[in-house]
Amino acid sequence: MRAAVQAVPVLFCLLLISWPAKGQQRVSPRQSYERLMAVVPLIGAGTVEDPKRPMFAPAPKSIDSKSRTGIIAYSYVLSDDGKYALCEFVARDRATLNALLAGPAAATGFVSSFLKGAHTQAEVETEFKKYKKDFDINKFGAHVQ
Repeated sequence: MRAAVQAVPVLFCLLLISWPAKGQQRVSPRQSYERLMAVVPLIGAGTVEDPKRPMFAPAPKSIDSKSRTGIIAYSYVLSDDGKYALCEFVARDRATLNALLAGPAAATGFVSSFLKGAHTQAEVETEFKKYKKDFDINKFGAHVQ
């Protein structure tokens, strides 16, 4: 009986120490990894082997889900005229996104791009609304687990 009485203060102290950890929230999946938002032209022949997709977006069969290198996820909506894709590309490291920014499309001016954290949501939304009038940044983005 005496041991049980002595254990109560110890358990109470452990409860008090662990209480702040319970209140911490997990990071939203929309805030994880490196992200690039861009307006890019569509590519692809529209076949199973080469589906229509945004420039820089890997074909579905070429995404390596085990090694998680390169572009690991992307999301897009078509522009109002159907010629462009408003995209969010997700990568594990910034080097992958820097390679996209240095690519041939960036050099020719076909891409408007915004790195998450370097540009504001207002900047992205203003540019994207030039291509899709009812664009809402709060309803857009790639989710990665």
